Amino acid sequence: MIPITVDKDQCFYFINRKKTHLAMDIIHLDMDAFFASVEMRDNPDLLGKPVIVGGSLERGVVSAASYEARRFGVHSAMPIAVARRRCPQGIFLPVRMKRYQEVSAHIQNIFHRFTPLVEPLSLDEAFLDVTASTALFGVPAEIAAHIKQLIKEETGLTASAGVASSKLVAKIASDLEKPDGLTVVQHGTEQQFLAGLAIDRLWGVGKNTREILRMLGVKTIGDLTKLPEDLLEKKFGKNGARMQQAALGIDPRPVNTNRSIQSIGHEETFTDDLTDRAALHRELLAMAVKVGRRLRDHGLRGRTVTIKVKYYDFKQITRSITLPETTDDQHTIYQTGSNLLSKTDAGFKPVRLLGITVANLSSRDAVQQQLLFAADNRQRNQLNQAIDNITDKFDQDAIRPGTLL
Repeated sequence: MIPITVDKDQCFYFINRKKTHLAMDIIHLDMDAFFASVEMRDNPDLLGKPVIVGGSLERGVVSAASYEARRFGVHSAMPIAVARRRCPQGIFLPVRMKRYQEVSAHIQNIFHRFTPLVEPLSLDEAFLDVTASTALFGVPAEIAAHIKQLIKEETGLTASAGVASSKLVAKIASDLEKPDGLTVVQHGTEQQFLAGLAIDRLWGVGKNTREILRMLGVKTIGDLTKLPEDLLEKKFGKNGARMQQAALGIDPRPVNTNRSIQSIGHEETFTDDLTDRAALHRELLAMAVKVGRRLRDHGLRGRTVTIKVKYYDFKQITRSITLPETTDDQHTIYQTGSNLLSKTDAGFKPVRLLGITVANLSSRDAVQQQLLFAADNRQRNQLNQAIDNITDKFDQDAIRPGTLL
């Protein structure tokens, strides 16, 4: 018996169960063309048109494309320049991340009405464990349908859902009937369901792995299950056994409600390649300001600073360093990133893209007490708080470093 305490007004409940010996009911929900769909919802004049959301028209990449745009071969991560050639009549819009975050928060709220076991993967998709929710809301397929209906009613958007006994199979299922799809894989039919699907639908099978598998005669997920395990281990090491387990539909991973932010960063693809080192440092400073603010907004500090540089010839390098203390201060982030940048060929070789990321994160409240009382840290914290208060009241450009004016 699974003990559940229900607050009937809010439909919040608490679950106490061991997952390791129980069959799970997992739903994977994935919003359809999320960024583009939000833009069309906010501006009905865009409905039925090829909407493409992304970076700058010259050097950016596609973040999302409406299904009308996808008919022209436009897809996410494609360079905007290529998307424009394929779909010259497309409507190209900038990313409005704050707006997408607002809509995502509403959708997450809907998920939590049905289960507290929610694992967000990004703004537009999540896993839900509804194993203990069936007593209240019906079988998993009914729960998924109900969630999809509420998303449509409350946000005007559509989602596709996959229902299965594991995260892996549920995610694959959710992608089969897009948009607005619902695919249910009954317990015990996972291997049969997967067998006829193309091998590139399996998690962990990238381009290089796919080519090796095809040389071994593997075209479908079912073909992979027929290969000897020792052959897969010889070709792929430990990952070979994992792939075969996945091909059989075996995935014991539970929904992780403690999934946390691993890093916070910002990067820019420049309209023209940058060769001036002073300009590169100004760009790096602007990014560090944004990263520091995001860290403080999330109540986080980090120790590992990484810069990413992509040169004109698309060759990419990264440089990292781990600091002795955590930080959320843009000045420290910039100085660290600047030192790392000096160890690259940036400026000597034209730079197409520059980025900076802070990782190895911890809660701001977890910082050692003595750091908070150090004079330099205290003054910098006070300064950052004052800057944040001003930008909250006015806008992000209300106050910024003089070199960025």
